[in-house]
Amino acid sequence: MSNIYEVLKQRGFVEQVTDETAIIDVLRSGITCYAGFDPTASSLHVGHLLPIMGLAQMQRAGHRPIVLVGGGTARIGDPSGKNEMRKILTLEEITKNVEKIKEQFLSYINFTGDNAALLLNNADWLIPVKYIDFLREIGRHFSVNRMIATESYRARLETGLNFIEFNYMLLQSYDFLHLFKEHNCMLQIGGNDQWGNIVAGIDLIRRAVSGSSFGLTFPLITTASGAKMGKTDKGAVWLDPELTSPYEYYQYWINTDDRDVGRFLAYFTFLSMEEIEGLLKDGNEKIQQNKEVLAFEATKITHGKEEAEKAREGSKALFMGDAGVLDSVPTTEVEFSKLKKGVPAFIMFEETKLSGTRSEARRLIKDGGGYVNNVRVKAFNEIINESHVKDNVILLRSGKKKYHRIVVK
Repeated sequence: MSNIYEVLKQRGFVEQVTDETAIIDVLRSGITCYAGFDPTASSLHVGHLLPIMGLAQMQRAGHRPIVLVGGGTARIGDPSGKNEMRKILTLEEITKNVEKIKEQFLSYINFTGDNAALLLNNADWLIPVKYIDFLREIGRHFSVNRMIATESYRARLETGLNFIEFNYMLLQSYDFLHLFKEHNCMLQIGGNDQWGNIVAGIDLIRRAVSGSSFGLTFPLITTASGAKMGKTDKGAVWLDPELTSPYEYYQYWINTDDRDVGRFLAYFTFLSMEEIEGLLKDGNEKIQQNKEVLAFEATKITHGKEEAEKAREGSKALFMGDAGVLDSVPTTEVEFSKLKKGVPAFIMFEETKLSGTRSEARRLIKDGGGYVNNVRVKAFNEIINESHVKDNVILLRSGKKKYHRIVVK
């Protein structure tokens, strides 16, 4: 197999690297690497996928990944890329989040076998740390001048940097030192906003134990339209199927901007570059088919093949106008008696969350973006009733691509 560094570079993962020549040499044999994920919510989202896929690619090339869940660092909050201090979570909230997101890594990374990944929680070694001892043993290696010169801190000095956040770099560096000593972990990977923290960890390892370690960062992805990766008008695209259904997840990927399809296939699927180049060779002639491949492969990794197939069939059914087989489409059950009385269209669109508020629903319908059974709604107060039921279903649509199914009880 090719050196994993060359694979990552070819697929577009590499933004910065501490010592390219040395890393290529080190990666000729199996090493241990890690990426950290602070449990600031009950689920990870699409914005976390690049480092997750980076760890997965490392493992597939024979290296051992460590998934580090930041049960300790989440109690402080990473200032990197933030304009203001993160909300301080309670220990109970963090603990619940840790348990929920642990399960999500199982879809991407193998925790059994020859190069089985490790899943660790930095609370195990950060919580017991004694502050004075930490300052003497770790803090003495850090220059305040160098710290505030890093992008993550410099950007925050203008808006205000809390002292608790100022400690974050020390703790993340200590994580790297701990993993280096306990697990021979030589490489930390992460988003490019983590560059300063990663370099600080490498420097700490050199100063504290005269060790050699490395860092590699991935690009911070925005879509071709300039939007932040993983964000929609409804908010984050979560990996938890309870927060973003497999169907909605599939729809997120199939609605990818034409200009992003090639690089997203390289980032977010396990298709080989030869396969991806084969898909892209005809340019935009087969762009819709390529989007379907991207959506299916990405959904299969996160939610499994069965859910990906259901989402694909549901998407095709919508395209064909067949409302009776849409098991994977977001669904609300409505009593027949309610439909018999009739419900104004703008209220139904708000209740099914196709619109955030009733005012938004009225504007949507006024602008011609509301549909019932693929027929445009003419007035915001048009009544939806039993006459709209087809095969026990009413299909609502907002704009071109957002659907919701009403199942009549």
